Amino acid sequence: MCGIVGYIGHRDAYPIITNGLKRLEYRGYDSAGIALYNGNGLELFKTKGKVAQLEVISKKRSSNAHIGIGHTRWATHGVPSDINAHPHTSNSGDLVLIHNGIIENYNSLKIALENKGFHFESDTDTEVLVNLIEYVQKTEGHKLGKAVQLALKEVVGAYAIAVIDNKKPNEIVVAKLGSPLAIGIGNDEFFIASDASPFIEYTKNAIYLEDEQMAIIRLEKGLRIRKIKDDSLVSPVIQELHFSLEQIEKGGYDHFMLKEIFEQPKAIKDTYRGRLVGKEGLIKMAGVDDHLDKFLNADRLIIVACGTSWHAGLVAEYIFENLARIPVEVEYASEFRYRNPVISSRDVVIAISQSGETADTLAAIKLAKSHGAFVFGVCNVVGSTIARETNAGSYTHAGPEIGVASTKAFTTQITILTLIALKLGRLKGTLEEKQYIETVRGLEAIPEKVSIALKENDAVEAIAKVYNQAKNCLYLGRGYNFPVALEGALKLKEISYIHAEGYPAAEMKHGPIALIDENMPVIVIATKKGHYDKIVSNIQEIKSRKGKIIAIVSQGDQTVRELADHVIEVPETLECLAPLLTTIPLQLLSYHIAVQLNRNVDQPRNLAKSVTVE
Repeated sequence: MCGIVGYIGHRDAYPIITNGLKRLEYRGYDSAGIALYNGNGLELFKTKGKVAQLEVISKKRSSNAHIGIGHTRWATHGVPSDINAHPHTSNSGDLVLIHNGIIENYNSLKIALENKGFHFESDTDTEVLVNLIEYVQKTEGHKLGKAVQLALKEVVGAYAIAVIDNKKPNEIVVAKLGSPLAIGIGNDEFFIASDASPFIEYTKNAIYLEDEQMAIIRLEKGLRIRKIKDDSLVSPVIQELHFSLEQIEKGGYDHFMLKEIFEQPKAIKDTYRGRLVGKEGLIKMAGVDDHLDKFLNADRLIIVACGTSWHAGLVAEYIFENLARIPVEVEYASEFRYRNPVISSRDVVIAISQSGETADTLAAIKLAKSHGAFVFGVCNVVGSTIARETNAGSYTHAGPEIGVASTKAFTTQITILTLIALKLGRLKGTLEEKQYIETVRGLEAIPEKVSIALKENDAVEAIAKVYNQAKNCLYLGRGYNFPVALEGALKLKEISYIHAEGYPAAEMKHGPIALIDENMPVIVIATKKGHYDKIVSNIQEIKSRKGKIIAIVSQGDQTVRELADHVIEVPETLECLAPLLTTIPLQLLSYHIAVQLNRNVDQPRNLAKSVTVE
């Protein structure tokens, strides 16, 4: 989950690296560090805290440097501290390394190195790795690149690393397994980062390393990519980046999360643009069209995902089973690989991930492929590992999502999955033409309706002021809106640190109703389409127990308005499309409560955006 940045070229490396680290703080922000070669030797600065604190202590650097590496950390081994912060140096002080990932066999390696006279100052697995490289380099007389390759063959785990040698400060060696690593290609300069955002203003050309690949980068010789397994050369594939610097800036909003909430009308439209074609609503999706037989002949769909993406998968379960009549199972990717699941070649596995780098989802993909299943990826980041590992897939085109609490990823994932379900339902004949066209038109109208829902922002902020001191919250929904209740509760937990739970409304009487009193806010999704009378009965049960009711209702609703303490209106739409609208006020509610509690909205404690370790 950590963020790594590196530079080698003709510019001053320091501002490139520190600005890049700020853009990667969504990946981790409990400590930060930088190593620079200034022409005379290595300068190392690192500290517990954020990149802003790193900038304070590194003001005393001696001069410009044209090579350097930097790191922003999400702690795995060792508590956040100055000592555990990256970069880490070898015992001699010659090698400096940054690392995103986990070395699972670090303890046995550490013991072996201690027996050979090495000592360790930190609690990290990374310090073990840098000393392992040094041991190989010195005992076997290898150059840095070869030493890295041989050392990594002894490693079990996941990593994206960058390492420089104080005695040979004209190269950076990088390598990848499991964790993402991008290399920006400029004019006589190279950039290294966990994703392309740190170097987007300098170059549009990038190479994404594959698993078990390493690159040796030298200004005078350029870049060479080799396979770690056998040291064979690999021809690099250069990709053109398709996002801009403006997309990763706040654009006048106080927080990235708020910006991304308000970007959803455009993001949803961008997701279906070019895929919904013509007045007849033809759906063209190359990843599906090229493998229609797999989808149409599937015995079932298995959706694997984590967190918010798992909630999108739950919504998709309703949509696929209703529109396409295909059995669906939705699995936590983190549990899928460990329970010996029954998978066959007649299954289609849909893997959902915003970043395309989620470690558990990647593991689930590999397991599914090993059993012969066809694996389809839904992710946002072009060139990500999941995009490369799956048999086919579709990008959401949501644009960069920087806020740790996912918002537009959720709605664009649902949009993609709805398009697929519509296409399959029409081809299978399970969806009548009239219903198909009605749903397509309903989907096309969603961006405008999301814009209308966003106009409730001030009203939601006022409600947040009433309940920002709550200790617990309950979220209830039925049918398509049950996963939205789960997602609403997750958002509140993530960024405000208030305990919240989501439930199917009918399950309230099977336990959660015991929690309801005059101090318990209950957020109920009560739109008119789907189980309306039942949800009204649930609201009456809450009211009779003095619970405080915040209701998400369809525009013009009067019945619930008379019962609830507060109502937030959303435009009416088809039942299967309701989650695209009902999630909006829940995102805003969690955002405003967190702001009022003075939480760090974009970088909530203990969390990272891209979970690249198990």
